[in-house]
Amino acid sequence: MTAPLEAARFLIIDDHPLFREALHSAVQMAYPDVDTVEARSIAEAVDVLASGKSFDLALLDLSMPDVRGFEGLLQLRTRYPRLPVVIVSGYEDAKIISEALSYGAAGFIPKSARKSELADAIRTVMDGAVFVPETYQAGAQGADSIDRADLVSRLSKLTPQQLRVLRMLQQGLLNKQIAYELQVGETTVKAHVSEILRKLNVYSRTQAVIEVSKLDNADLFRDQV
Repeated sequence: MTAPLEAARFLIIDDHPLFREALHSAVQMAYPDVDTVEARSIAEAVDVLASGKSFDLALLDLSMPDVRGFEGLLQLRTRYPRLPVVIVSGYEDAKIISEALSYGAAGFIPKSARKSELADAIRTVMDGAVFVPETYQAGAQGADSIDRADLVSRLSKLTPQQLRVLRMLQQGLLNKQIAYELQVGETTVKAHVSEILRKLNVYSRTQAVIEVSKLDNADLFRDQV
């Protein structure tokens, strides 16, 4: 159940000031009395949420400066599972939309939508439904989508620190290098790696990196506007 409108608060996470302003305007069109707080990065959003403020909805751009692909969404869903997160993105590929929903996004709104359409989409999510563009066809991804959804489910079990370790494994860092970057002992890093392997149901660091590479959307993002 959503909070009374006069008490509702939205978190807008986007590094472009013009689009933050456009989202703020759309939110006000949907709910004139709602309060909005802005964040220019995932780190800033996490700081805002860690301050104890409660939010009824987060509007998140996928292309943030401090994360790649779906890392930002995964961080927010892992740390704050009760917070509905809606993706507002310039990437409208059906594969990206499907994956965002698999990560637990409460909706996916194209940035190409008009202000009134943004407002309607926000109302839809606040009413408890999942919003997707009319052109999106659920289930169109076939078996590949099912496999990716299973991997996403396993990744969602990782803690924020384990996600950081996993990203460093992808970068080819050794345990001692990871320990230096995170300012922890090598024993702690080894424990994190063991938990990552267990939760991903793989048997080696290399296999973990190969599995996660299946969710790397760099090629999809590269040609999008």
